[in-house]
Formats: sequence, C-alpha cells, structure tokens
Amino acid sequence: MFTTFVRSRNVWVALLLMCIWNLVPVAHAASCTTQAQMTPAQRDGFSRTAETILSDVQSGNVEGIRGMAMPAVASDFKGMSDSVAHLKPLVQTATITVDDLYVLDATGNPPGQARTDFYCGSPLVVWSFPSLPPGTYAVAIIHATGVEHPQQVTIILAKTPDNRWLLAGMVDKAMTAAGHGGVWYWVSARRYAQTKMDWDAWFYYRVATNLLDPLDSLSSPNLTKLHQEADQIRPQDLPGTAPMTFYADGELITVTAVDTTTALGGLDLDVHYRPDATQAAQLRDPGEARKQVTAVMAGLLKMHPELQSAFHGIWVHADEGTASPFALELPMNQIATGTPPVQIFPNQPSR
Repeated sequence: MFTTFVRSRNVWVALLLMCIWNLVPVAHAASCTTQAQMTPAQRDGFSRTAETILSDVQSGNVEGIRGMAMPAVASDFKGMSDSVAHLKPLVQTATITVDDLYVLDATGNPPGQARTDFYCGSPLVVWSFPSLPPGTYAVAIIHATGVEHPQQVTIILAKTPDNRWLLAGMVDKAMTAAGHGGVWYWVSARRYAQTKMDWDAWFYYRVATNLLDPLDSLSSPNLTKLHQEADQIRPQDLPGTAPMTFYADGELITVTAVDTTTALGGLDLDVHYRPDATQAAQLRDPGEARKQVTAVMAGLLKMHPELQSAFHGIWVHADEGTASPFALELPMNQIATGTPPVQIFPNQPSR
C-alpha cells in the first residue's frame, strides 16, 4: 500500500492502491490520452462517473462514495469521509461541470519506479507522480460554480482487472480567494512587479498559483510561465531557511514565516515570529502581548508600506514550539505605523 498525495489546507487527498502491479496484463511505456483524443463513449463514461461522485458529495452520501472506491480507500475511509464533510456545504447547491479529462496509462511501470511522467496533448500538459504503481488511471478536473466559494475538484480513478473504474483519490481546491480568481491575482501580481512592489507581487503570484493549479502533480505552459514570473521577483528578505530579523519598538523581532490567509474573509498576510525568552514572558500579559504583536505588524509596514494597499490586514502568531500562545489579526487601517524607524538586517542563520 502507498500514499501518493498528502493532506493540504482543509483537504483530504488520497491515492491508496494495493498491489495493482500484480494484476497488470501487458507492459508498455507510460502514455496519456486527452479528452479530445477520447471517443464520445469514453468521455461520457468518465464524466458520468465523476459527476456521480460529486453528486454524492453534494448530498453527503458517504456510503455511496465508499461503494465506488478502491478497496484500499474503502477500508480506510475516515480521511475521505472528513473530506466529504468539509466539501459538502461548499458545493451543495453548486453547478457541476467536468472541465477536463485525462487517461494515464502506466501499465508498463516497473514496481518502485521513482517517478512517472505523462506528456499530454498540445499545448503540452505534464502529469508527474512519484512512486506510481503500474496501472491505468483517469483524472477528471471538475468545477463546482455558482456558489459563494467555487471549488475545483480533481478526481482520480483507477482501472481494475475486471475493467471497472473506481475512486482512488480526490483533491479539492478553492477557485477564488477573497472574491477573486487566479487570473485576477496573476494580472495584479504583474502590475505590482512592474512598480517594484515585490512583496505584493510575490504573494499575489503565490495565490494565483494555488488557485490555478488543480494538483501539484500538473504542469503546463501557463503554470510554467507563472512560476517563472514569480521566481524573477522573489524578495530577498523573505524568511526561509533563515529567519527575517528587524527591530520594532525597541525589540528584536525574529520572523520565521510569512504567507497569506483568507480565514477571516479578506486576504491577510499571515506572519509567524519566534519570541525570545523576555518576549515570551510578556505574552502572558494580554496588554503586553497585544503591544508586542502590533509592533511586529507596524514594523513590517514600516519596511514595506506597499503592503497596506494589497492586503486587508495582518495576522501575527507568536510561536513557542508548535503552539502559538498569542495571535492577533488587525485590518490595515487599525495598525499604527508611527513607531520609530525600523532597522532592517539581512537574514540571519537560525540559532
């Protein structure tokens, strides 16, 4: 048994296939059949199967989905049932449209192959999967629209020896963030890049990528271009392998991660910092804790005032180990930036 996909932002993703390689009839190289290359009967069959699964998600018919699943998925179904529970209220009244279909033939894969690439159609779309067992798979990309939070759902089917197509995995991703789609964020990212607002551009490129890429295993000319544009403007002072440090309100702040979140509706910066021993002690006092995290917010805006126009607010988490004893979100117009000028230091190695 193996797992090809992992859990990602409120999504249960699974591809659990057991011992398929023992049942594969004929071996040949990996190949891809696009929707345009399928016969009408093939397209209709895959579309109906995908639509049936999504219809069961809409109605919360967990047992119906279990009945359409591979034995390995059906026998360990909690993750899938959790995914259905998460997705049902989002798509319950949605219009379901099958946007694209692929058949991926890996019957010639030797067991244990590190990676399998499928080259599909023109313009070229590439699917890449690690440790994929021999077998034949179908991928259906589905749009659930006409609701407050449209979703893009990718369904993976696996072909059984008796020529049935059973559910092997499901991935859902939001199609919008804070009311805008991926193309809007891509266009906005380019505008920010043209005006040298690299922090704004970088995070907008990241949001665009997340919204436009249905599955991490997929690459296409547009997605490649999106990644290239983002890489060209990646800010040098972002925390990564080394934290970002600066003084704000007289305190040395060590920022370990910056990302985005829409947890409260608007697009916020999501900032994590690591307080030192003195700062951690101050977090026990609510008033001092609020003062400390707002100083972090103000410090970031001092360094990058352009953030105020690109984001609704900033959410700051003070981290101790794996816990955040204090976190606060404030809209941009409630963050006072009248603190003394911030001294900016290059990224320092972790200690």
